Amino acid sequence: MRVAVVVLALSSLPAVARSAEPLTVTCGRVLDPARREVRGPVTLHLEGGRIVPSAPAGARVVDLSRLTCLPGLIDAHTHLLLQGDVLASDYDDQVLKESTSYRALRAAAAAQVALSHGFTTLRDLGTEGAGFADVDLARAFEGGVLPGPRVLTSGPAMSVTGGYPLLGYSWERRMPDGVLKCDGADACRQAVRRQVESGVDWIKVYADRSYRKRPDGGFESIVNFTPEELRAIVDEAHRLRRKVAAHSITPSGHRAALAAGVDSLEHGDVLDEETLKAMASRGVFYCPTLTVSDDVRGPRSKENPIWNDLWDAAQASLRAAVKAGAPVVLGSDAGGFDWNRRNQAEEFGYMVAAGMPAWDAIRSATSVAGQMLGPVKAGRLGCLEPGCVADLVAVQGDPVSDVGVLRDVKVVISRGALVKAP
Repeated sequence: MRVAVVVLALSSLPAVARSAEPLTVTCGRVLDPARREVRGPVTLHLEGGRIVPSAPAGARVVDLSRLTCLPGLIDAHTHLLLQGDVLASDYDDQVLKESTSYRALRAAAAAQVALSHGFTTLRDLGTEGAGFADVDLARAFEGGVLPGPRVLTSGPAMSVTGGYPLLGYSWERRMPDGVLKCDGADACRQAVRRQVESGVDWIKVYADRSYRKRPDGGFESIVNFTPEELRAIVDEAHRLRRKVAAHSITPSGHRAALAAGVDSLEHGDVLDEETLKAMASRGVFYCPTLTVSDDVRGPRSKENPIWNDLWDAAQASLRAAVKAGAPVVLGSDAGGFDWNRRNQAEEFGYMVAAGMPAWDAIRSATSVAGQMLGPVKAGRLGCLEPGCVADLVAVQGDPVSDVGVLRDVKVVISRGALVKAP
């Protein structure tokens, strides 16, 4: 009920009220994730959508002296165009029964939920049959047409013929594709060019599928692309100044993705020693998605027990990644679960429960994620100093002592506009 009220409040704001205005924000304490420091009291100055060194003329004062401020949160793995796909039937219903325009409207509402939870930046990794609707949404949010977070887009993710739903329907029917499919190195290069032409920020590929446990207890999967295909995708993306995120669950997919030179590994439920060493040495970002793993493991394990096995493996993999020094970014995979049913910030709790120090969990959604995404037009992400974007959240209490307080964000400033007031 509280989420619904927040969404209504955000959606009822006129465009002029959502635009950035000069602000002077007084914080009781400020978390500096990059330095792992807490300072306070601190006064921050916001103008033109970024943090500036001195008070702008005519600035409105926002008193957060009783709260703890930190950079706007970043969820590095979401699906705005999905509203939960615990089972295959959930996914098929959305792709088959909902128009792209209807799904875009639902996505706009989901984006407001994310913003109300303090996630001022999303990396959206696949529209699941909705084409490049994410590019349009990002443009609308950026232009103030609708309230919403900053969205870094990937359009339809990439896979191969027969490698992704919709599957299992009559061969006489031509079913919609949930991804952009390509076969052969040249076709895959062309597909990347089409993605970039359509305005995406990242390229998302599905490195593997069909996960199973071997008799010896190890995990394996089918690798989707040939080495030549995957290298062509990554090479063309990098040539066109785009980074590549790879969905990969088992070492089978990890080896293929890392050999091709991807920039981030998504999910990574089963990380072996070879993968961890490669990620740490090359600075490949690891984006575990424990919230969605917890959400789907019960229902899916009724048909295949591997989902409970993968849940156990994912927690062990995160602990190992932290120990190995691989850069970890927070990703909830919201959209894989219903945006209105769970809070993306639950991911912090799962990370800490799996053995990640609280500071590292906070950094994963701020400074480390900002490093992965790089600077945007307005400035740097994941920080609160001059030159950083004017994205800020405030909570009651100390997130370093209890990351659970991040599930109840009191204040949200996005692009310099106060969108959730204390």
